[in-house]
Amino acid sequence: MSDTASGRSPKRANGVREAEILDHLQQADTALTPGEVAERLGGELTYNSVVTILTRMHTKGLLTRSPRGRAYAYAPVTDDAGFAARRMHTVLEERPDREAVLARFADTLSATDAVLLRQLLAAEQDSDR
Repeated sequence: MSDTASGRSPKRANGVREAEILDHLQQADTALTPGEVAERLGGELTYNSVVTILTRMHTKGLLTRSPRGRAYAYAPVTDDAGFAARRMHTVLEERPDREAVLARFADTLSATDAVLLRQLLAAEQDSDR
Protein backbone atom coordinates (compact mmCIF):
# COMPACT_ATOMS: atom_id res chain seq x y z
CA MET A 1 0.00 0.00 0.00
CA SER A 2 1.39 3.45 -0.85
CA ASP A 3 1.91 6.18 1.74
CA THR A 4 -0.88 8.26 0.26
CA ALA A 5 -3.28 5.29 0.25
CA SER A 6 -2.42 4.59 3.90
CA GLY A 7 -3.24 8.18 4.87
CA ARG A 8 0.37 9.11 5.63
CA SER A 9 2.30 11.86 3.91
CA PRO A 10 4.62 10.70 1.12
CA LYS A 11 8.27 10.24 2.10
CA ARG A 12 10.32 13.37 1.57
CA ALA A 13 14.07 13.81 1.19
CA ASN A 14 16.00 14.61 4.37
CA GLY A 15 16.95 18.05 3.06
CA VAL A 16 13.30 18.89 2.48
CA ARG A 17 12.39 17.77 6.01
CA GLU A 18 15.30 19.72 7.49
CA ALA A 19 14.21 22.85 5.63
CA GLU A 20 10.63 22.38 6.82
CA ILE A 21 11.73 21.92 10.44
CA LEU A 22 14.12 24.85 10.20
CA ASP A 23 11.27 27.02 8.95
CA HIS A 24 9.15 26.08 11.99
CA LEU A 25 12.06 26.80 14.34
CA GLN A 26 12.71 30.18 12.73
CA GLN A 27 9.04 31.15 13.06
CA ALA A 28 8.91 30.17 16.73
CA ASP A 29 9.39 32.79 19.43
CA THR A 30 11.49 30.37 21.47
CA ALA A 31 13.43 27.12 21.16
CA LEU A 32 11.26 24.06 20.54
CA THR A 33 11.43 20.53 21.88
CA PRO A 34 11.08 17.57 19.50
CA GLY A 35 7.50 17.08 20.71
CA GLU A 36 6.65 20.69 19.90
CA VAL A 37 8.25 20.36 16.46
CA ALA A 38 6.33 17.14 15.80
CA GLU A 39 3.10 18.89 16.79
CA ARG A 40 3.79 21.80 14.42
CA LEU A 41 4.39 19.29 11.63
CA GLY A 42 0.86 18.01 12.17
CA GLY A 43 1.88 14.50 13.10
CA GLU A 44 3.58 13.83 9.75
CA LEU A 45 6.63 12.40 11.52
CA THR A 46 7.07 10.27 14.60
CA TYR A 47 8.71 11.75 17.68
CA ASN A 48 11.79 9.57 17.10
CA SER A 49 12.10 10.76 13.49
CA VAL A 50 11.96 14.38 14.65
CA VAL A 51 14.63 13.70 17.29
CA THR A 52 16.85 12.10 14.64
CA ILE A 53 16.49 15.05 12.26
CA LEU A 54 17.04 17.65 15.01
CA THR A 55 20.12 15.78 16.26
CA ARG A 56 21.52 15.61 12.74
CA MET A 57 20.90 19.34 12.24
CA HIS A 58 22.57 20.10 15.60
CA THR A 59 25.60 18.01 14.58
CA LYS A 60 25.81 20.00 11.32
CA GLY A 61 25.95 23.22 13.35
CA LEU A 62 22.56 24.48 12.14
CA LEU A 63 20.91 24.40 15.57
CA THR A 64 21.75 25.07 19.18
CA ARG A 65 20.17 23.03 21.92
CA SER A 66 19.61 23.44 25.62
CA PRO A 67 18.09 21.10 28.18
CA ARG A 68 14.36 21.56 28.82
CA GLY A 69 12.87 19.01 31.16
CA ARG A 70 13.71 15.53 29.91
CA ALA A 71 14.39 16.71 26.35
CA TYR A 72 16.42 19.32 24.53
CA ALA A 73 14.94 22.46 23.06
CA TYR A 74 16.37 23.46 19.67
CA ALA A 75 16.82 26.85 18.03
CA PRO A 76 18.45 27.93 14.75
CA VAL A 77 21.94 29.43 15.01
CA THR A 78 21.03 32.21 12.57
CA ASP A 79 18.23 33.53 10.39
CA ASP A 80 17.46 32.63 6.77
CA ALA A 81 19.88 35.22 5.34
CA GLY A 82 22.60 33.95 7.66
CA PHE A 83 22.11 30.38 6.46
CA ALA A 84 22.30 31.50 2.83
CA ALA A 85 25.51 33.39 3.58
CA ARG A 86 26.96 30.30 5.29
CA ARG A 87 26.17 28.18 2.21
CA MET A 88 27.84 30.74 -0.06
CA HIS A 89 30.90 30.83 2.20
CA THR A 90 31.11 27.02 2.24
CA VAL A 91 31.05 26.88 -1.56
CA LEU A 92 33.77 29.52 -1.73
CA GLU A 93 35.92 27.63 0.80
CA GLU A 94 35.63 24.41 -1.21
CA ARG A 95 37.08 25.91 -4.39
CA PRO A 96 40.83 26.32 -4.92
CA ASP A 97 40.55 29.50 -7.03
CA ARG A 98 38.59 31.95 -4.88
CA GLU A 99 39.30 34.84 -7.25
CA ALA A 100 37.76 33.02 -10.21
CA VAL A 101 34.68 32.03 -8.19
CA LEU A 102 34.16 35.56 -6.90
CA ALA A 103 34.72 37.03 -10.38
CA ARG A 104 32.13 34.70 -11.92
CA PHE A 105 29.72 35.47 -9.12
CA ALA A 106 30.17 39.22 -9.59
CA ASP A 107 29.69 38.84 -13.36
CA THR A 108 26.29 37.25 -12.84
CA LEU A 109 24.93 39.91 -10.47
CA SER A 110 22.17 42.18 -11.67
CA ALA A 111 23.01 45.88 -11.82
CA THR A 112 20.92 46.46 -8.70
CA ASP A 113 22.68 43.69 -6.77
CA ALA A 114 26.09 44.93 -7.92
CA VAL A 115 25.32 48.41 -6.58
CA LEU A 116 24.10 46.91 -3.31
CA LEU A 117 27.24 44.77 -2.96
CA ARG A 118 29.47 47.81 -3.61
CA GLN A 119 27.59 49.75 -0.93
CA LEU A 120 27.98 46.91 1.56
CA LEU A 121 31.69 46.55 0.82
CA ALA A 122 32.23 50.32 1.11
CA ALA A 123 30.41 50.36 4.46
CA GLU A 124 32.60 47.47 5.64
CA GLN A 125 35.76 49.37 4.61
CA ASP A 126 34.54 52.47 6.44
CA SER A 127 33.92 50.50 9.63
CA ASP A 128 37.44 48.97 9.45
CA ARG A 129 39.09 52.39 9.54
